Amino acid sequence: MTEAVEIRRLDGEGSSTAADAIAVEEPLEIRVGGRSVAVTMRTPGHDAELATGFLLTEGVVRSEADIVEVAHCESGQARQTGNVINVFLAAGVEVDFQRLTRHVFASSSCGLCGKAAIDAVIQTHPPVSSSLRISAAILESLPEKLRASQKAFDATGGLHAAALFDATGSMLVAREDVGRHNAVDKVIGWALQQGLTPLNALVLLVSGRVSYEIVQKALAAGLPLICAVSAPTSLAVELARESGLTLVGFLRGRTMNLYSGVWRVTGENESRMDP
Repeated sequence: MTEAVEIRRLDGEGSSTAADAIAVEEPLEIRVGGRSVAVTMRTPGHDAELATGFLLTEGVVRSEADIVEVAHCESGQARQTGNVINVFLAAGVEVDFQRLTRHVFASSSCGLCGKAAIDAVIQTHPPVSSSLRISAAILESLPEKLRASQKAFDATGGLHAAALFDATGSMLVAREDVGRHNAVDKVIGWALQQGLTPLNALVLLVSGRVSYEIVQKALAAGLPLICAVSAPTSLAVELARESGLTLVGFLRGRTMNLYSGVWRVTGENESRMDP
């Protein structure tokens, strides 16, 4: 996930040659049955989780039973680079390749207006169905647990992270990546491989801001609650409210903002949080 490069460091008193750790960024081409469906810039590692999480959040698969095999391509240049991964689906799983390609392009190029984007997501993924309730005190404890797992970030300062927690605050999995969306796909892909989907009893925590696409991914996986150390976007808030998902932002220390689904967060300190 990291590599060392030689740099020239200036410190106000002079300069010197030093080694610096930087985050690795390489393309990953995702194929379904040998057909290319997406290329994403990612940090190598947990590629199978990334590919399966991506396919779940794009509505191609619904459970681990839909996937027969995930493997890096073993021919030509793809074998040398390790940057092409192929997902083989079970018999009977149909893929609308045209819709998938159009949607991935539109998402990456902001080719949809806000209302159209929300309507498209809600038509594909039903609103959240979960009775999960969690205390504010447990939510407050989550960022420190995620931060402790960010070994590559400690070395480089250049990676996003995502993690899944249960209602007691226990961390099930954490992943790092140069792309915040990739980190989310990796933890969702891990959960899919473990047979845990839909994730209607778990909490997603991300190290940065929450965009519309991250809420979309959470909704596809059945996640009822997203927490972020940073801010949400306007479209993320709107989609969370439309779909019954609890969205928490600025989760820092003993403070947090609740943008939707306030009822899921319980505890003595509810009164000092935004509605």
